[in-house]
Amino acid sequence: MALSEVTSPDPSDRAAVRDYVLGGPLIDQLSISRENATDDVVDRWTSVAARLCDQLSMEQASLDPAQASRVYRYYLPVYLWCLARLEAHRSASAPGVACPPLVLGLSAPQGCGKTTLVAQLTRLLDADGVRAASVSIDDVYLTGAEQEELANKNPHNPLLKFRGNAGSHDVELGVRTIESLKALNANPGSTTAVPRYDKTMRGGRGDRAPRDTWPTHTAPLHLVMLEGWMLGFSPVGDEAAREAGPHLAAVNRELRRGGYDRLHLAVDDWVVVRVEHIEWVREWRLEAEREARAAGRGALTDDEVADFVDRFLPAYRAYLPGLYSDGPFGSQPGKVLTVRVDRGRNVLDV
Repeated sequence: MALSEVTSPDPSDRAAVRDYVLGGPLIDQLSISRENATDDVVDRWTSVAARLCDQLSMEQASLDPAQASRVYRYYLPVYLWCLARLEAHRSASAPGVACPPLVLGLSAPQGCGKTTLVAQLTRLLDADGVRAASVSIDDVYLTGAEQEELANKNPHNPLLKFRGNAGSHDVELGVRTIESLKALNANPGSTTAVPRYDKTMRGGRGDRAPRDTWPTHTAPLHLVMLEGWMLGFSPVGDEAAREAGPHLAAVNRELRRGGYDRLHLAVDDWVVVRVEHIEWVREWRLEAEREARAAGRGALTDDEVADFVDRFLPAYRAYLPGLYSDGPFGSQPGKVLTVRVDRGRNVLDV
């Protein structure tokens, strides 16, 4: 059914809310049946939807079709899936041993809304008493100076000139951070600082934020959300890398031997946001940079955005088919939620 044909359910009408949520494209992956959707369950869905609307500055009683789909058929199901995976994770923990936080990986192309999704999930879960830490693979980019050194070592490779592709991350820093967060519950009183990267520094080229601005976390910690545009990518053969782009071979080598496998294997469960046309990334990135400029923050020009996105397209061409067909690197069956979105970032049937 086309999005324009779907109306928003009346939050006071349990039957309408039940039918609308159960008719969503993600519900089959959650194993929620109509028999499970009791009145109490539906009331809970409506309450969560109300919290989401408040967080997103929307009026629950007057959502347009796109807003209703986003709240009831996208964010709500992903939230419910996270709760189910948390419960499964806790149940599998050995008795008498401090349960480490669940590490949830979120892989999604640039600009499709993954940062917003993480922020909304974090707020919802926090209200439920779930303490979460968020980490982006962008947070462990090389420092500005290290990135310049990488570019100088590869003067003829435009894919390594700026941050983004495999090879431009301090992967060891990322692995140490995740491992430290996973160990927090077994070491009461310890703290872990999570790196942050400031993309507005160096005129929009970015640099690692000062350490004193990094958020810190202590026990108990229940969930770690690790997000990134290239999370879960599996290296391809040399020929496939060359076919995707004349300079991708060096990036592919970094993906194969640069420690990214260790980062991926630290993830317990995955959410994969799937897009059909990767060219949408250019539009989404332009929107983001223009909003940043309008707000007075450092940002790229339109020409710089075009140049910047072009450096990612070979990786998307090489790695997205495998991500979509086989799942993220190291993932296990039943532990991946796939969300397909359209050009307007609306959830669609998978």
